[in-house]
Amino acid sequence: MSIELSIEFFPPHTDDGVEKLRLTRQRLAVLKPEFFSVTYGAGGSTRERTLAVVKEIAAEGHDAAPHLSCIGSTRAGIRELLAEFSDSGIRRIVALRGDLPSGMVDAGEFRHANELVGFIRAETGDRFRIEVAAYPEWHPQAKSPREDLLNFKRKIDAGANSAITQYFYNADAYEHFVDEAIALGIIVPIVPGIMPVASFSKLARFSDACGAEIPRWMRRKFESYGDDADSVRAFGLDVVTELCQRLVECGAPGLHFYSMNQAGPTLELCRRLELLGR
Repeated sequence: MSIELSIEFFPPHTDDGVEKLRLTRQRLAVLKPEFFSVTYGAGGSTRERTLAVVKEIAAEGHDAAPHLSCIGSTRAGIRELLAEFSDSGIRRIVALRGDLPSGMVDAGEFRHANELVGFIRAETGDRFRIEVAAYPEWHPQAKSPREDLLNFKRKIDAGANSAITQYFYNADAYEHFVDEAIALGIIVPIVPGIMPVASFSKLARFSDACGAEIPRWMRRKFESYGDDADSVRAFGLDVVTELCQRLVECGAPGLHFYSMNQAGPTLELCRRLELLGR
């Protein structure tokens, strides 16, 4: 199977976490990912930690893609970050609107991700490859599916090169979204985001908060296992493996794994998909 892979991390909060992430990257490097991305906290709250991890990944010889959210930011602040990315050899950015931290009321000089994409292009030309977010099951704050699709098109029209989706477990939602995007003239790669299942309780809380649907049959099956963590992991691996297989068969241009800073689940999925040793 020949398909591009990418893997996402979050910046650790502790020195121990930093060291564990280094070991995780070493293990995942065998997958030869197209890039490793690193998330960016609400309102830039992890800015320095994100930048430190990204610089370390780049120094290790991998393509590193920092997330960059614009809500709560100024043009001067984004301009400064872009210069630092460029000086560090970074050539790919995941451009997002992001969320305001709790208690913050000033949304800054940007309101939407397409404004950030346009700003990056105006400031830096084609220096960066820009990834943006896509929502096959629609953004929870979107007024309607149509409006969400048009918001996505605005990001592409502003200069984005490709997109990474929110994770999902319904392949039909992805295929339908891609078909609708193509109907609007969007031809950039739309890479499905893949969330391995390590803990159902954590997945359920996260999914309820971000609007990603866990199909009822899948939720009921997970709930039936109760505290049997081994059965939860085994069933989760089966479900996500089948999802990835279908996505590849339907022509997905790649797979983007939300690793949660763990190597095991992503490696096992890729072993099952025969993507090890590519």
